[in-house]
Amino acid sequence: MSSKDIKPKQRLGQTAASRRKRAIVWTVILLAGTGGGYAAYTKYLVDTPVEVPVAKVRRGDFVIAVRTRGEIRSTHSQIITAPQVPDPRITMLVESGKPVKAGQIIVEFDAAQQEQTYLEKNTSVRTADSQIVQTKASHRITNEMDGMNLMTAQFNLERAKLEASKAEVVSEIEGAKSRIDVGISEGELGQVKTTITSHKTSQEADVERLEQQKDKVVRDMERSKGYLSKMVLRAPNDGIVNVLPNFRTQGSWGQSPPPFKEGDRAWTGAAIAEIPDLSEMRIDLKLEEVERGKLQLGYPLRIRVDAIPDQEFEAKLDWISPIASVVFRGMGMTEKTFPARATLAKVDPRLRPGMSATGEILLESQANTLLIPARASFMNKGKPSVWVQRGSEFIIRPIEVGKRNDIDIVVTGGLKEGEIIALENPAEALKRAKKI
Repeated sequence: MSSKDIKPKQRLGQTAASRRKRAIVWTVILLAGTGGGYAAYTKYLVDTPVEVPVAKVRRGDFVIAVRTRGEIRSTHSQIITAPQVPDPRITMLVESGKPVKAGQIIVEFDAAQQEQTYLEKNTSVRTADSQIVQTKASHRITNEMDGMNLMTAQFNLERAKLEASKAEVVSEIEGAKSRIDVGISEGELGQVKTTITSHKTSQEADVERLEQQKDKVVRDMERSKGYLSKMVLRAPNDGIVNVLPNFRTQGSWGQSPPPFKEGDRAWTGAAIAEIPDLSEMRIDLKLEEVERGKLQLGYPLRIRVDAIPDQEFEAKLDWISPIASVVFRGMGMTEKTFPARATLAKVDPRLRPGMSATGEILLESQANTLLIPARASFMNKGKPSVWVQRGSEFIIRPIEVGKRNDIDIVVTGGLKEGEIIALENPAEALKRAKKI
């Protein structure tokens, strides 16, 4: 019931009632027995003025709804997230609510450490290149020496063979000696070849080891270079920046975490800001466990945004989480709710993501029904009844009622539009007035 339907408190009573009139009235009361209506009348024919809150029977739309709080969000948003870099610390952050153009810097992180790392790795790469060049030069010297040794061994072998070929014309002893020299020369040649093969294998291993070391340093340098390229995040499109909460920062008790700010340390993948598409908006809701079973997708909503009190928005429930979300409130206390969302049918240019709103999910609606406040009805002799004003008195009248919600009751009989009814028992109002 809106406040305009509640009438001011009605002051009842009279100040100059004669004893004779009181006697007549009491006689009528005794004869009437139950006399509910007259009893109510005589209760107010006293010297004490009584104020009774009243309301007018009205016609309107009867609604059974689930009410909950939520936040306005953009259906499609570009989320600006922290890059995959070590210990990203924010050094520059665009102010929340500021319009930006595509390509404009939104967030900038501290790059000093990565610049230092890049310089160190770059120096290490140059050092590795020098080591490889030096090692290869040393290998060339060794190879030349091995080549000389191989030629000497081959020459000695050929000379020994030549001497051995004279065995037929020299003495038997000289021939045997020459044949021994041939065997020794062949052994020396084999040893030189083995040494050359060993040197080649060792040289290849040395170069491969140095190349691997260089490759690792190059990868580290490229990684640092990649980190440096990610230290500045730019707007992917035109829009308005909305800085998001830093969930690793402890806020005040019972309050939401504060948004990111310059100097905060983020983490890989942290959602720092968003650039929402303001052409399509939704409301994110949290439903109580007892309300979850009453709702189905497609139910209409009426939404009131705190910052735009002059307009009511329509929406449709299009998602309810099948799994409850548990929020830890501290001191061993938890809160279990079901996240849900509804898309707004129309968007107001004043809407911004993060605005608080109240959502009223309409379960049932009846147009043009006779309504009274729920607090005005009470049970009298097992039937719903109300106190109806007649002049300066109130009388009990039974009524027929239909459905009810937390605020209103549908009246199907016993009252007419515009009649004035009490919102509490006039007798209780009288007792309260006498105590004062």
